[in-house]
Formats: sequence, C-alpha cells, structure tokens
Amino acid sequence: MKFKRILLKLSGEALMGEQKYGIDPAVVNMIADQVKAIRELGVEVGLVIGGGNIFRGVAGATKGMDRTTADHMGMLATMINALALQDALEHKGVHTRTLSGLEMPKVAESYIRRRATRHLEKGRVVIFGAGTGNPYFSTDTAAALRGNEICAEVVMKATNVDGIYTADPKQDPAATRFDRICFQDVLEKGLRVMDASAIALCMENKLPILVFDMNKPGNLVAAVKGEPVGTLVS
Repeated sequence: MKFKRILLKLSGEALMGEQKYGIDPAVVNMIADQVKAIRELGVEVGLVIGGGNIFRGVAGATKGMDRTTADHMGMLATMINALALQDALEHKGVHTRTLSGLEMPKVAESYIRRRATRHLEKGRVVIFGAGTGNPYFSTDTAAALRGNEICAEVVMKATNVDGIYTADPKQDPAATRFDRICFQDVLEKGLRVMDASAIALCMENKLPILVFDMNKPGNLVAAVKGEPVGTLVS
C-alpha cells in the first residue's frame, strides 16, 4: 500500500444518494463496503463526515439563527451520520469506534488523540463526529485537524467528480482536470477543494490532500494503492 494510514473526508450530502434529504441506506452500505475493502488490505482508516444532508450550520446562520447555535446543530447532524456509518460497518464485521468532539458519553466516546491512535493501531475504523467540537469551523477543517493529529499520510476528500478542475466540469465543458497541484495554487486560484483554513493547515504541516470520486467502485482501493486516481494537492 502507498498509504498505511488515511483520513477519509465524506460530505453529508454524499449520504443522501438520489434523495433530497436524510440518509440513503444503499449509499451508506456502498461506502461501508469500500472502507471494509481497504481495511482488509491493512490500511488504518479515520473518517470525518459532514452533516449537510440533515442540517448545515452556515445555512442556518444566514437565515437569522445564532451562528454558534447553528453550528452546534450541525455538529449533532454529523453525529447522526457517524452513527449510521458505524452501524453499517459493524454489520459487515468491521470493528468501528465513533469519537465525538462534543461530550455525549451515552452515544460515543469523547475524542482523545491517544485513544484515537490506539483504536487505529488495533485495526479499528475511527469515525470522528461533531467536527472539531467548536463553532465557526467546518468539517473540512476538522478533517485537516484530525488528519494531522493522528499522523495520517494523506487526507482523502471524496467528491462526486474525479478530481480538481479549472472550473465546475458540470457547468463548463471546457474545464480541464489537474493531476497534481500545489497548495498555493489552490488558494490563489480560489479552487473549491476544501475551505481555506483546511488547505492552510494541511499546507503548513505538509499533509497531502487527494480529491477523488468515491462513487466509482474500486476507486478508494486504487487510491490507497497509489494508482493515478483523482487530483493530488501537495
């Protein structure tokens, strides 16, 4: 394997499938199958999931809600997604632990870096819920933070396109894909890979980001093997 420990970032919207809201069990099972496949190859897997399929804090704040309250609601949405994925993985025989940035001991373990690392060393998939546990920070930033904390070798950002393009390929047929791009270019060109704070955190700590399409079966396995999948930001 090219990567022995990864941080996989999933958007909440990815769990919706063709629905307009909520969680599609078929999509969750598809994701669980891919995670199981790389786990069986010996890859240690940390996961961060967004909550946009249920509630997005920024959207709530723009409609007059207090930003801190809205962000806390968004964090709870990520926990719903985390528990759904944990259940799907465990039904497939994959030992999984959900660690929460907010204390909720009856639902999940509280996040402690050493505990997370120990779970990974024991071969468990670790799902990081509730973002960073702080308002004003996105789950992209949480992925960059957790990836650095657990000493992941790469942050893998799963999207519905096969990498980073010069423009939105769904709107601009002339858009071209980057095979590789540096952090500075991502920031200067304003490419919507992850938010700027997440990019800056990865850049400062030399943690590469791989943007790829996880909807294509086998892509995650190909990515951890180092095959040319998606776009590498480094």
